[in-house]
Amino acid sequence: MEKRKKAKSIKTWHILPHLAVKGMANNGTAYYPYLAAGIFSAFTFFVFSSILRNDIISILPKSAYAWMFLSIGRVLLGIILLPFLFYTNCFLMKRRKKEIGLYNILGLEKKHIGIMLLAESVLTYAVAVGIGIISGLVLAKLLFLLLLRMTGLPVDVKFTFSLPAFGETAAFFFWVYAMNFVSNLVQVGMARPTELLSGGKKGEKEPRFLWLWALLGMAALGVGYKLAIFSEADSMIFINFFFAIFWVVAGTYLLLTSGSVAFLKVLKRKKKFYYKPTNFITVSGMLYRMKKNAASLVNICIFSTMVMITLVCTLSLYLGLDGMMDFSFPFDVDVYLQDSLHQEGDVERKTRELAGNYGVEIENYLTYERMTLLYGKGGEGFGLVDEEKDEGSSHLTGNYQVNILLLDDYNKMEGRNLMLGDGEAVIFSSGRDYGYDRAVFFGKEMKVKEEPETLRIAPKSENNVHNGQFYLVVKDKAAREELVTDWAKKNGVEDVKGLMEGCYRMVRLDVVGEEKAREAFGQEFRDWCANELGCLRIDNNINTRLEWKSMYGGLLFIGVLFSIVFLMCLLLIMYYKQIAEGYEDQGAFEIMQKVGMSDREIRGTIRRQILLVFFVPVLGAVMHTCAGLAMVGKLFEVLGFFDAVLLKMCTAGIILVFAGIYGGSYVATAKTYYGIVSRG
Repeated sequence: MEKRKKAKSIKTWHILPHLAVKGMANNGTAYYPYLAAGIFSAFTFFVFSSILRNDIISILPKSAYAWMFLSIGRVLLGIILLPFLFYTNCFLMKRRKKEIGLYNILGLEKKHIGIMLLAESVLTYAVAVGIGIISGLVLAKLLFLLLLRMTGLPVDVKFTFSLPAFGETAAFFFWVYAMNFVSNLVQVGMARPTELLSGGKKGEKEPRFLWLWALLGMAALGVGYKLAIFSEADSMIFINFFFAIFWVVAGTYLLLTSGSVAFLKVLKRKKKFYYKPTNFITVSGMLYRMKKNAASLVNICIFSTMVMITLVCTLSLYLGLDGMMDFSFPFDVDVYLQDSLHQEGDVERKTRELAGNYGVEIENYLTYERMTLLYGKGGEGFGLVDEEKDEGSSHLTGNYQVNILLLDDYNKMEGRNLMLGDGEAVIFSSGRDYGYDRAVFFGKEMKVKEEPETLRIAPKSENNVHNGQFYLVVKDKAAREELVTDWAKKNGVEDVKGLMEGCYRMVRLDVVGEEKAREAFGQEFRDWCANELGCLRIDNNINTRLEWKSMYGGLLFIGVLFSIVFLMCLLLIMYYKQIAEGYEDQGAFEIMQKVGMSDREIRGTIRRQILLVFFVPVLGAVMHTCAGLAMVGKLFEVLGFFDAVLLKMCTAGIILVFAGIYGGSYVATAKTYYGIVSRG
């Protein structure tokens, strides 16, 4: 007898792995997408880790931003993948409960079922990580070269296999699948066989106070939209952005949870509509799983918004990068000279010398004196914002930079012969037009003779309302000194002479030639200036432009990869939603077929369900994206991005492309739904 029991035990342990493989194959409709998601997740994580662990990325010039974004991106990727793979695993377990309950009734103990689940987890882990890493080895170099191309970094570098990246990927997904395995054990261990056999088939309780929750949802959406649309680009904008997201997500959940149920109940009350076979199954099925259905719609809506917002931001920034750099850095080199200590001629001679050495040409060479003062501004008045120092100026806001230029310098740079009288000035705004015929500085009135539309040294954008500067052209040094003296008196500065010596001469120029020669010119010119008496500062914008390209190129790379990850999550949520509903509706369709429901009517029912469900999350996502666009635009303005037309065009294009992908995927999953219910 003991030998027989022992032989039976050995045979039981022997068939457990076979049962695990068979169970995975029998549930292929749900299991294969889960495996595909695991493979893609491991592939993406391994690519991130491989690029980060590649020694060359840490020593390439100007690669710091790319490395930083990849580091942040990998952490965020882990945060996204962990709950997502847990969610898909929970769905699989729900599908397997009936099968596991049957095994339990037929004689398998809970420990045997645990071993079977362990075998499934080990096999799933091995397949996902193995294929993911192999795919990563094949494609990581290609993606690395793509990253280098996007960031403007040298592409003639080697990419080698990284053992630490392999270890990090294997370790991360070990914990992911271990967590899923423990969750499965807990679910099976705590459930009775009858509960497992039922597979969780139980209708959901109807939410109470539907209209109250719907109104609260609308109010939450309103608060979120108000924050997104009307927030100003100040120090609170990032906090407001977070709260806007919170209120929109909360409002979406409340509105879809209560609003969808209320809408279905309204349809149910319409007897002529509800008691048609096609409508009856659709509405009753959605009411049966009302909470879960609403949660799926919320997830689809939020992930859709994430995909669109991420792509809009990264694509707009990358396409608008040249415009941003032209606005922020209109010249390749800016030199600040202390006018009283340094001769501008020395700079010009050194410029010509270095240009000859590196084979580049100098264009747009400009030089002028500039004095910069900070003012509060209100209407046509300029003064102090501090009410205690300047009584009656509480209407002033700022601080605004007012750059005082001399008429002679202005005429030279603009090629004009403008004349100014006493008390007259020319004013130019790099943002919105000034728009007044006079300017008042601490009560001293100056007549605005002219407000030009352009100025060679300062790009202009009407949308530049946060970083705008004013350029004030005055008749001569005496007029400038009078303004500086008044400013010093109001600000409590006693050393007016020392303040006047702070006036500096600017030299600005463009360098034309090969990229490497331009970089070398800028670097040597900067080194020379650092050791010259009276050279206050030099901005090598050639180098800064390359750093910006590296930064935004890395951002685009991360944005595209994350959009693909979000899209994968979205498509799998949609897919699992459809097949879950298919299995739940299978019995209802079987009954309806027995009483005469045709194949044509089944397809009509599915089409109606798609029409009821498909447009709600897409419409919500488009609304969220359009509302968020206002805040995105304000954030972009702080970065120097003012191309509102490009932002809107990118948004429209991405919405259209996304709608096409979304529609195609929903049609494909609907076919799977039809296949499931028609097998009943």
